[in-house]
Amino acid sequence: MKFLSQTVCVGVQSIAALAILSSSVGIASGEAFAQAKPRISVPSFKNETNWWWWKSNTATELGDALSNELSATGNFKVVERQKLSAVLSEQELTELGLTKKTTGAKKGELTGAQYVVLGKVTAFEENVANKSSGRRSGFNIFGIGIGGGGEKKEQEAYIAIDLRVVDTTTGEVAYSRTIEGRATDKSESKQNSFSLLGYSNSSNESEEKKAPVGKALRAALIEASEYLSCVMYKKDACISTYEAKDTKRREGTQDVLKLD
Repeated sequence: MKFLSQTVCVGVQSIAALAILSSSVGIASGEAFAQAKPRISVPSFKNETNWWWWKSNTATELGDALSNELSATGNFKVVERQKLSAVLSEQELTELGLTKKTTGAKKGELTGAQYVVLGKVTAFEENVANKSSGRRSGFNIFGIGIGGGGEKKEQEAYIAIDLRVVDTTTGEVAYSRTIEGRATDKSESKQNSFSLLGYSNSSNESEEKKAPVGKALRAALIEASEYLSCVMYKKDACISTYEAKDTKRREGTQDVLKLD
């Protein structure tokens, strides 16, 4: 009986040890999987619009902005390519012996990108929709006049960005998406008047809120980063959400054109 008890005890201990080992391996595997972040680079954007806001450095700024948004998700390893000259300068300093070899940058150690994210602004059109409303009222009785009114206006601008994610090994387009949206400018004005026995007074108030181009573009880039984070890293139920959003976008765009 004593031998049997010892055998059972050893067996229980072995099972517990095996469970702990399996759990540790599972956790380690999970951590390794979680750390398998895609390595990507984002070159300068392309432009197919002719608007006043596009300047010589806008292409680089948009590429940098998308790189930042992708980094902010925590799901990518973003490889610097636009400012590569600064990295190479550090390597050259080491080669010239101007920095300590133990701390200097080494040549031939740059991390390669698995994917290149190509972005293009394909549309930016102002005043694609306008809406206005106004009111005016007042009365005059026994020499006393009171009146007032107001007007509201809304104008929309349309923006579209096309993204392609290219596999650097095969040259194939692994992922693609078109992001469409509208930015709204709002203005409101109010008028009040008062008169009494020849005396009159009036006031006007106006307020305007414009949707900055830069903010509209940034919003589109955030949407792009969330999409890429979903399809390239999370790969979970979020994919069906983006598929539904893209279906809705395509249907909405197609409805604009009446096909024969």
